[in-house]
Amino acid sequence: MTVIARAQSAAATQMTGAVQWANKSTPELSQVLVDQPAPHEVLIKTVAEGICRSDLSLAQGILPSYAAAPFVAGHEGAGVVVAVGSSVTSVHPGDLVVAALTAFCGHCGYCLSGHANLCWSPETLRSESDPPRLFTADKALTQCWNVSSFAEMMLIHESQAVKVPDNLPHAVAGILGCAVVTGMGAALRTAHVKPGDRVAVFGCGGVGLNAIQGARIAGARQIIAVDRVASKLERALAFGATSTVLADVDPTKGVIDASGGGVDHAIEAIGTKQTFEQAIASLRRGGTATLVGMMPETHQINLSESDLTAEKRIQGCDMGSNIPQLDIPYYCDLYLQGRLKLDELITRTVPLSELAAGLDALDSGEVARTVILFE
Repeated sequence: MTVIARAQSAAATQMTGAVQWANKSTPELSQVLVDQPAPHEVLIKTVAEGICRSDLSLAQGILPSYAAAPFVAGHEGAGVVVAVGSSVTSVHPGDLVVAALTAFCGHCGYCLSGHANLCWSPETLRSESDPPRLFTADKALTQCWNVSSFAEMMLIHESQAVKVPDNLPHAVAGILGCAVVTGMGAALRTAHVKPGDRVAVFGCGGVGLNAIQGARIAGARQIIAVDRVASKLERALAFGATSTVLADVDPTKGVIDASGGGVDHAIEAIGTKQTFEQAIASLRRGGTATLVGMMPETHQINLSESDLTAEKRIQGCDMGSNIPQLDIPYYCDLYLQGRLKLDELITRTVPLSELAAGLDALDSGEVARTVILFE
């Protein structure tokens, strides 16, 4: 755990309510301090925050990223800009912004080649010699994926603050930073679904439903939704799926039968060894599996020689290969034009104090997206 060496005076900071937890522990709502923005940072008052399956995986200790907790959780939020650093020109106080999970420098090889989601430049972070962004009286706190949106205030790099229309509903803005860009991007940017393609989507939660929408917008001729919960399959039909497969016996056979021999694209949005392998097996010869779900690092998937000789392609997907400053405004336009279903994606809204109940509802499979509202 890092000891704070250069925390600024209390007069220069904001006190905020935030959810902390140590790995495999119960989330705890407490008061933390948020520093003032550095030259390339933006301070945001949070208005809405989506609860993602990755948050649940962190709470359950499935993802080991924050073993040195405590950390401030949450990574899918939106809010109103309170203050900006001296070098920030893209947003201004009073703007409604989405806090995108992707931080990027804008000038490295990844950024210049259109892969901003792969940028890991240290420029977007504070160095160890700088004051921490989040802290308490006696220790520094880790940010969850450089966002920490389960909090009343967020402090993020300027590349993550994406201005959105003022008339966008706050609950909708709150899910754009992860569920929407990941699912839509998985179909449109990573998989490059084309008109006439046959697509199967494994997992019909928030990300999977948006992958279905992305495939629909791309012009897929067939979109097969696969899930173990019948009610989620019914919801998938409303989002653009053309048929469904209940994953209770052999979903691979169900997809192959429904598609007449296999799909061009299988998008996996769950993150288990079994569903990864089912997605790959459901492909036709020459098809592509896009693996979106976050599988524990200790798990391995098995491939057969026939998968390789059939020229099947297997690719990972990081945040839908998104470019936040391009993609989020585009998705806002689609939503405001009535072409992208986002209101229907939000199953319920809760206050921050009911985060634990929101995580339980996600674990049970009864919701697509729960959104925390701060007002």
